[in-house]
Amino acid sequence: VQLQESGPGLVKPSQTLSLTCTVSGGSITTNYYYWGWIRQPPGKGLEWIGYITYSGSTYYSPSLKSRTSISRDNAKNTVYLQMNSLKPEDTAVYYCNAQKWPIDYWGQGTQVTVSS
Repeated sequence: VQLQESGPGLVKPSQTLSLTCTVSGGSITTNYYYWGWIRQPPGKGLEWIGYITYSGSTYYSPSLKSRTSISRDNAKNTVYLQMNSLKPEDTAVYYCNAQKWPIDYWGQGTQVTVSS
């Protein structure tokens, strides 16, 4: 499975971030796969944002749930992240992640900077 993130590198505060994870080498509806988003702010550790399961259920970090949405397009084999009301502290490298125990796949990450 290969994952490729894409999206804008620079977003203004209060705007909405939209990221795309294009999946190849496997279907996002394959049983027991979990498709997630994780980020790493500069100088900090990894932070889990949320995921969407093979059946379409979604789960979010409690701290981000109110302004985050993860969705998918089965026909395009693509997973999306939308985050509203962006703040400078949302600046991070955003990773797409796929898990099917015990295997873990990662995209290369995409830098998102929130700045006016």
